[in-house]
Amino acid sequence: MENEVAIRFGFFIGLFVLFAGLEAVFPRRKRVQKRIRRWVANWSLTVINSVALRLVAIAIPLLAVGAAINAADQGIGLFNWLDWNVWVEGILVILMLDVAIWFQHLITHKIPILWRLHRVHHADRDMDVTTAIRFHPVEIALSMLLKIGLVYILGSAAWAVIVFEVILNGTALFNHANIKLSPWLDAVVRKVLVTPDMHRIHHSTKRYEHDSNYGFSISLWDRLFRTYIGEPEDGQSDMKVGLQWQDDRPARLGWILLLPFGNK
Repeated sequence: MENEVAIRFGFFIGLFVLFAGLEAVFPRRKRVQKRIRRWVANWSLTVINSVALRLVAIAIPLLAVGAAINAADQGIGLFNWLDWNVWVEGILVILMLDVAIWFQHLITHKIPILWRLHRVHHADRDMDVTTAIRFHPVEIALSMLLKIGLVYILGSAAWAVIVFEVILNGTALFNHANIKLSPWLDAVVRKVLVTPDMHRIHHSTKRYEHDSNYGFSISLWDRLFRTYIGEPEDGQSDMKVGLQWQDDRPARLGWILLLPFGNK
């Protein structure tokens, strides 16, 4: 789709700068590691992930948006068989993709081999806007393959896939940011969207807390599937973020890339 990459990249950079600025002015928690080293490692992962997706595109030429266009051309997928209002279909696609990502996230915590990949994200000892882009390239590639399959099954419109990606990326940047929201605002926002305080609980070192609040954007799924926790046991300021063992290695790119293939 024309200008797809520019649209997504523009929203991503704009929101990244916005939330990075807000967390600098209104920080929720004190950092335990130096920002520069973490940011270099987390941004380096993003560059590597972009290359990984390009490699996936060599093996499977159609990524998510391309798959939507191809599905429409071939008449493949649920919404290409139905003659529903385009806006109704678009909203349903966005909701269905979002709940699918919620289940994918749940599964990465339950299946050991997937958890080995996903703990790269959880190993970050500070949570800020760059944590939202901290994923192992193998996990990113597997996630894209799942998304492509879902797009074909649903027969998603290309514009709906783009809107979903923009919303998912934007809300992930927001709820990983180290931003302090007033209690009343947090309470209002989390009725619909996952807030930083809500998602931070998911990054707790306590197992029962990080096995909760799986949502990246809409808060409904955790409430619906009874995985919602409102507040951490130790409070937002004192809770520990990361894995149960703590040292400075999670800020090293080489260690991050090798984490899934070793014990720790």
